[in-house]
Amino acid sequence: MTETPDDKHVDSRAELLPEEEQAGSDDPHDQAEQILRESRERTDDPEGTAAESTQTSNPDERPDA
Repeated sequence: MTETPDDKHVDSRAELLPEEEQAGSDDPHDQAEQILRESRERTDDPEGTAAESTQTSNPDERPDA
């Protein structure tokens, strides 16, 4: 399981981007924590999380590791 991001990073990410402000957020701090946790999971395990991301290329489009 991925550890919880530190408060400094969560607080920084909780400052909403303009498009996030426009859409609104019930809990920016919780939203930031989830974003950072998912980002860390993708960084720690890119192959294992690739199928979950809509921004990931197809396997045949990825560079060889």
